[in-house]
Amino acid sequence: MGVRRSLGRPFGWLWAAYAVSTFGTRLAFDAFPLIAVIVLDAGPTEVAALAAAGLAVGAVVAVPLGPWVEFRRKRPVMVAMDLVRCVALTSVPAAYAFGALTFGQLLVVSVVVAAADITFTAASGAFLKALVRGEDLLVANGRFEATAWTATVLGPPAGGAAIGLFGPVMTVVADAVSYLLSAVGIRAIGGKETKTVRTGPPEGFRVGALLEGWRHILASPALRPLFFNTVLVNGLIMATSPLLAVLMLGRLGFAPWQYGVAFAVPCLGGLLGSRLARRLVARFGQHRVLLASGALRACWVLWLAFVRPGVSGLVLVMAVELGLITCCAVYNPVLSTYRLEHTPTDRVVRTLSAWSVTGKLTIAALTALWGLLAGVTGTRTALAAAGALMLATPLLLPRHDRGRQDERDERDTVSRPA
Repeated sequence: MGVRRSLGRPFGWLWAAYAVSTFGTRLAFDAFPLIAVIVLDAGPTEVAALAAAGLAVGAVVAVPLGPWVEFRRKRPVMVAMDLVRCVALTSVPAAYAFGALTFGQLLVVSVVVAAADITFTAASGAFLKALVRGEDLLVANGRFEATAWTATVLGPPAGGAAIGLFGPVMTVVADAVSYLLSAVGIRAIGGKETKTVRTGPPEGFRVGALLEGWRHILASPALRPLFFNTVLVNGLIMATSPLLAVLMLGRLGFAPWQYGVAFAVPCLGGLLGSRLARRLVARFGQHRVLLASGALRACWVLWLAFVRPGVSGLVLVMAVELGLITCCAVYNPVLSTYRLEHTPTDRVVRTLSAWSVTGKLTIAALTALWGLLAGVTGTRTALAAAGALMLATPLLLPRHDRGRQDERDERDTVSRPA
């Protein structure tokens, strides 16, 4: 075992800010669906609509922010997005305290938080690329991934207990506070941040600037297949989440704390996967790890259609989530690193924004579609359909390492005499 590599004090503050906001988010795991079900008596279609509409409209709102953020300092943007999320989330417990909470307010807050999430994630990706050396990107992304799964192990059970003791909106309060603390941590990084240098003529606020991220992804043989695979897989995974919540908390009669535990304990697989990612890449190579872990993610969701009441059902959910999460925890940091390595510095924000916007819109569309499907065919049938479609997603993964081929082509072009 080697000594843990230090990535410097500024990264330490960024990591701490990420940790506190991630823990707050995991503490409020599925808070809005729970509030909709428990407080507003919402059914599966309404819960799915809440998840879908917030993501879809939030993604559309975030589209023009990518070009705007690209050539600005990223740290002030990150602080601003943290504060926006804090204020938006604080409005929910305030309305609940006065008996004025409505389904419409949950929708509006979902939109604001989704747009701020996309903008923050894109800005933080660009900030990270400038903050650490290229050879340390996988280390940094691995630490973020491990932190996310650690928070998920601890957050949902604590959130379930908080809901039982203090009411359904307490976790939203904690989430809002976590964003405030994250803003303080990012502010504490200090130092001067240089703006991204523009390599082309000023683009203004043209449609072309908005589409540059998608153009880069779709024109890249290295990124394009991973983009389509990741967007579809994440969309199907998230589309099943509100359906599983309705099934377990409603028809099957699981308590909120049991629901939280069912998703918290398997996150230990996330810790394992995130720690293995760098070692697997060192041994087998980046492309092989992406291909293998990406394919293995597809094998688990189908089993959620067979969940039953009682201990056996709880064990089945935990086993499925353990396998899925372990595979995702290997795949995610390797993909994040690969994506940053294959994106020019002056396109990082727009590329990450385009990727995130497409992902959110896909999640929204699939969540709405699967909510309607569950209303027509039943929750179990909808879960089975998602699982069956997941089995086909490995066909979208690249069979060859396009990144290496691109590098060879560039070297050949440079070395070829005029």
